[in-house]
Amino acid sequence: MLHRLFYQRVFPTLLLLAIAHPLLAQQNENSLLDETLEQLSTDDEEPNWEEELEELAQRLQQPLNLNIATRSDLEQFPFLSDLQIENILAYVYLHGPMQTIYELQLVAEMDKQTIERLRPFVCAEVVPEKKRFPSLKNLFKYGKQQVLTRLDVPFYRREGYRKKYLGTPFYHSLKYSFRYGNRLQAGLTAEKDAGEPLFALHNRKGYDYYSAHLLLHNVGPFKTVALGDYRVSFGQGLVISNNLRLGKTYSLATADNRGGGINKHSSTDEYNYLRGAAATLQLTHTLLLSAFYSYRKMDGTVKNDTLTSIYKSGLHRSQAEAEKANAFSMQVVGGNLTYEHSSLHVGATALYYFMNIPYEPNLRTYAKYNLHGNRFYNVGIDYRYGWTRMSISGEMAAGTQGYAVINQLQYHLSPEYRLMLIHRYYAHNYWSLFARSFGEGSTPQNENGWYVAAEATPTARWSFFASADLFSFPWWKYRISKPSQGVDVMCRALYKPSSSLSMYVTYRYKRKERDVTGTGGTEIHPLYHHQARYRISYSLPHLELRTTFDYNHFHLQDSAASQGYQCTQLCSYHFAFPLQVSLQGTYFSADDYDARLYVSERGLLYTFSSPSYYGRGFRLSANTRIDLGKHLMLIAKFGETIYQNRSTISSGDELIKSNKKGDLQLQMRLQF
Repeated sequence: MLHRLFYQRVFPTLLLLAIAHPLLAQQNENSLLDETLEQLSTDDEEPNWEEELEELAQRLQQPLNLNIATRSDLEQFPFLSDLQIENILAYVYLHGPMQTIYELQLVAEMDKQTIERLRPFVCAEVVPEKKRFPSLKNLFKYGKQQVLTRLDVPFYRREGYRKKYLGTPFYHSLKYSFRYGNRLQAGLTAEKDAGEPLFALHNRKGYDYYSAHLLLHNVGPFKTVALGDYRVSFGQGLVISNNLRLGKTYSLATADNRGGGINKHSSTDEYNYLRGAAATLQLTHTLLLSAFYSYRKMDGTVKNDTLTSIYKSGLHRSQAEAEKANAFSMQVVGGNLTYEHSSLHVGATALYYFMNIPYEPNLRTYAKYNLHGNRFYNVGIDYRYGWTRMSISGEMAAGTQGYAVINQLQYHLSPEYRLMLIHRYYAHNYWSLFARSFGEGSTPQNENGWYVAAEATPTARWSFFASADLFSFPWWKYRISKPSQGVDVMCRALYKPSSSLSMYVTYRYKRKERDVTGTGGTEIHPLYHHQARYRISYSLPHLELRTTFDYNHFHLQDSAASQGYQCTQLCSYHFAFPLQVSLQGTYFSADDYDARLYVSERGLLYTFSSPSYYGRGFRLSANTRIDLGKHLMLIAKFGETIYQNRSTISSGDELIKSNKKGDLQLQMRLQF
């Protein structure tokens, strides 16, 4: 009934609202981040971007004051190079506080494009920095509170709900946060995934997942103090990194990995975080000491007092999944000592972690060198040094088994021309449960490669990017029954004749190797994957129009090639009153899963959606946001996928006996 009502009344109303007013528009200030996340979402293991999107959104409401910003504050913006960060800090030190952010034009190496990207997130206020921690009275008087809740309603039924799934098909989350500038952040997160019971069965205490955090900055000699759930990242991530790692995209700046130190964990990601206490102590002007401890009960499969697998999804819908909850405990203790002076940074990180029962997964041939046991350690030394237009950085790490090395060189011929070279060697037997760094694989293990990239902006209207990654795997990989190698080439040309019109074309070519299906690994052939995209965007103070064409060509040698293409049209309108409406339609056609297509669309706050499609069909979505004053915001998003060449969707417990899949997402934010 609700499904029919949407098509008969709601959808036509939204369409009329979108086209009934003059076409004026607003440029999306997060376009760089959107483009980057969209590209990274084509990886097989899509990460959770909630934490990073929330932090950048907070910066839009409370911009960073450049006159009191530190190096670590500026390093959170991936589009700023080390040289640009150094020059901003030097400018404020030599010339005093900036009177306006447009003084950034006077900072060496700052180009117009980078200034435009940075402008929404910063300000220039000539105010004395408050060294003392605020009183309890001022905390509650000037602190900002927020309640954010979300409800997803599916208009379909999966097979799992007939016999296995114990809860309702609705997804629900509730988040409360308190923030006093950058000095104090606290919050509570609760979540129930679709299919999980609420206040019943194994969730008698309410939600399936709870998370709480408290983060303090500049408290006496402590630069940072974290209690509850938190994230840690140091160096290039070869020892530990829970933060966002951008990696290979169509932007040279995003390939630069930086350690973020200690940060809060407030997202609904149920795996990638630590729980306990952490602190960073300012020993001297140039020396920082960090220490952290974590104790967590984690999900997994236990057989005969042995952990056979670690369960990362956080789903507890069926009895079998519920039995994996809190199956084992893990303790983590570690620290970092960092020396920073001028352009020199040197850090040492150590990590020790152990489980209460031994971890002995089924180590198939391709995974025979993977981590197993119950006590592990990792240690590493990272460095960064810059002079004039050149900077070098890297990290060397060793673990209970194996070692890993990454080194990076950046050279700025001018603000308009940049070069980057990265070499990494990750031993086939390097054990690192918490490491995440630059590479072709999802973890820094069993990989050797050279990555070179160049970025050029010869004119204000044109910019170009090109990169090539030559990589090899010393040992077997999943579906590759021998040591192998490959190449990944990316290029992009962007044309922006005016502030309202831009277009770009991208091309990506990847060659790898794969076992031929049905041969048991005795036959291995190269595979060739070509991807091309053309996108044109037009925006005015209130209107944004965006058209995207994608083409995929996938070919395994001596096998038939598969192809896929899609066309997407987005229309987003911001009315004079506080209402925003986005409509998007996609037609896709892909021969098989290898030629699948990824289509991103506007979602709820702090979320990014880029699902994949194969087969032939349509995807339609409508997103409406209403801001009622400064305190209340409501978002409603409806989307439906219609397949033309199938009568069912997915398989197993996820099977939907229909060619249609529709869902409604609702979100409310209350600020006070």
